[in-house]
Amino acid sequence: MEISDQEKLLYAITDILSDLDIEYFITGGMAVSVWGRPRSTFDIDIIVKLVEPKAALLAKAFKKISEKGYADEEMAKDAIRNKGEFNFIDANTGIKVDFWVTKGDARSLREFKNKRLEEISSRNIYFISPEDLILNKLKWHKIGGGEKHVEDTKSIFSISGKGLDMVYLKKWALQLGLWEDLVKIIGER
Repeated sequence: MEISDQEKLLYAITDILSDLDIEYFITGGMAVSVWGRPRSTFDIDIIVKLVEPKAALLAKAFKKISEKGYADEEMAKDAIRNKGEFNFIDANTGIKVDFWVTKGDARSLREFKNKRLEEISSRNIYFISPEDLILNKLKWHKIGGGEKHVEDTKSIFSISGKGLDMVYLKKWALQLGLWEDLVKIIGER
C-alpha cells in the first residue's frame, strides 16, 4: 500500500521531534483513525512538551522538510510562553501541522503519562490514549458543539470499547464536568 503525503509528513515530523528529544503525541482526526473508524482529516494535530531553546532548532528542522514551508520561530516561542498553538505548513503538499504546547497541569501530565506507542506502517508513533481522546472530544463538543466530536467518540467506543479503562474515564469525566455527556453517548451505543 502506498503511503500518503500526510503519513510521510507525519513520519518526518515525528522523526524530528524524536531527534530533538521533544515529547509528543498525536491527537485529533489521526488519533480517531487509530482508536476508532478511519476518517478523513486535513491536518495533523500534535501535543508537545516544548521549551523555548528548542523553538529555533524545530523551525530550522522544518525547513529541511519543506524549504518554502511556513515555520515561524517567534510564533513557536510565543506558543511556549502562553501554552498555546503554533503550526508548520508543508509548501509541497499544503498540509498543516498544528502543535499545541502542553499546559503542564495535572490533566495534561496525565495525558502524557497515558500516551500509547502504536505501529503505523512499520513506524512507532505516540498517540493520545483512547480514553483521553474521548474526554477531549467530549470537552470540545461541550465548548463548541459540532456533531463530529460526538461521532468520533461513538466511533472510538465502537472500535476500542472493550479495551477502554472505564474507571479512568468515569473519574476524569466527573472531574471535568463531562459525566452526563459521556453517559448520553454510552447509552446511545
